[in-house]
Amino acid sequence: MRHDESVPPTPRRPVLSAAAALAVLSLGVAGCGGGGAAQAQPGKGGDAAPSSPAASAPASPSPVRTSASPAPRKPATPSPPAADLPSGPLSGKTVVIDPGHNPDNHLHTAEINRQVDIGTTHKECDTTGTSTNSGYAEARFTLDVSHRLRALLRAQGAKVILTYDGDRAFGPCVDERARIGNRAGADAVVSVHADGSAVGNRGFHVILPASVRGGGADTSKIVGPSRDLGTRIAGLFVRATGSAPSNYIGGNTGLDTRKDLGGLNLSTVPKVFIECGNMRDPKDAALLTSAGWRQKAAQGIADGISSYLKG
Repeated sequence: MRHDESVPPTPRRPVLSAAAALAVLSLGVAGCGGGGAAQAQPGKGGDAAPSSPAASAPASPSPVRTSASPAPRKPATPSPPAADLPSGPLSGKTVVIDPGHNPDNHLHTAEINRQVDIGTTHKECDTTGTSTNSGYAEARFTLDVSHRLRALLRAQGAKVILTYDGDRAFGPCVDERARIGNRAGADAVVSVHADGSAVGNRGFHVILPASVRGGGADTSKIVGPSRDLGTRIAGLFVRATGSAPSNYIGGNTGLDTRKDLGGLNLSTVPKVFIECGNMRDPKDAALLTSAGWRQKAAQGIADGISSYLKG
């Protein structure tokens, strides 16, 4: 659904534009066309995940709760101790993965509609997300891809933290999602989403933080590094999935800059969102509900993060 560092990282080679990154990768892909979008409650649908336990998604939404149920305050899901992680090119790096929304948000409308401070204004704590026409919920998609992404990054030695992992009745709120990455001192944070737009609107896009300063928000130190991170993810997502950059946002660059997302505004570490496709378009939905394609999506995001962290 469209949304929603204490010090700069070490200098990197000059940042490529998304278009240049795609050109360098010698990729020839194009978006397809085919109206309307709406938020939807989580439902059923989607392929089974691969047999690897680390990469598989939950078979069904988390247990039903009511709005009267308190939201458990469990810590974000960490990686195993460093000693248990394989040695690899990302050893010593911390990555926070933020699965967008929560499968049970629709049961807690009062809680997720509560306004929170995003630095420059106030917005809802969280939203329900969207779904495919067949009822495959964005929140299920984001958890599945996040699990696959976690496995890929851990295999390279990274410490990985999820902002939540089926351990909360709703949320977390967007301001808390930002705080989790900040408190972890993350080297990179990626928020995983899928869009809910009109039929015919296809492709992925990566959302970058705008230069924002006000209230508790100050993105001045992360705008540049986040653009580097997002550009690399955009280029390598194309290579891994074969999907084209969005044909309706970002001018075919695969990049979009926004200042209205609390998860970006309140971040003090490099962070981007990725909208992996449009759940309301049948052609994109066929991809998003495919376990094989979701593995490719996770690979593309992991490749982009790895490229960024290795400089």
